[in-house]
Amino acid sequence: MFPLTHKISLFDGKLAVTAEDVLTHVFPLLTEERQRKIINVVKERCFDISVVLESIYDRGNTSAVMRTAEGLGFANFHIIETFEKFKEANRVTQGADKWVEAKKWKSTKEAIEHFKKNKIRICVTSLEASKPLHEIDFSTPLALVLGNEKDGVSKEMLEAADERVIIPMPGFVQSFNISIAGALCLYHIASDRRQKQGSNADVTEEQQSILKATYAMRTMDSAESILKNKLGL
Repeated sequence: MFPLTHKISLFDGKLAVTAEDVLTHVFPLLTEERQRKIINVVKERCFDISVVLESIYDRGNTSAVMRTAEGLGFANFHIIETFEKFKEANRVTQGADKWVEAKKWKSTKEAIEHFKKNKIRICVTSLEASKPLHEIDFSTPLALVLGNEKDGVSKEMLEAADERVIIPMPGFVQSFNISIAGALCLYHIASDRRQKQGSNADVTEEQQSILKATYAMRTMDSAESILKNKLGL
């Protein structure tokens, strides 16, 4: 479910270069420490598992889940925005939004159609579910859906779900805050994939090259101007 291509847009889509162009002219200009960091990060990226937030009211919760996802290597992020008003966040992503491929949807229906079309299983967290998270197979493309702080995932998303899971809670409280639930789910998924597949990562060498170029562009503010001059664009 890798969403990027060799073509990288410049100047809001007015020009385009290839990943190879970036690796030739921009990547070598980064510090050695930054180059090593990018190389190590891209090796551990996971795109088969998508994180989906549906109708989250508090932008702070969105930021928190995004930060956790990026930190654990998950780079596919979907945000379904059905609210016209949001609670502004005091918490920030700590730059995580710069390193994930986030797609926004205006309706749950559009998001569901995208997942079904691309044969991505939909897994929703629900307090009414009976199947615990650890019984799910995470070896094939899957969208983990976390719902609204008050009402959870929508009826529409529940009906479309291939899997409905619950995070086992032996205590008195019935639910976790969404940012905590997201962290628990994603940590479990990453650990499960490492245990059963040897790694949470699923990127090919070609995809790693594309990511290296993409992250180099996002690191260096002057990257577009450098490429324009070097390539005579």
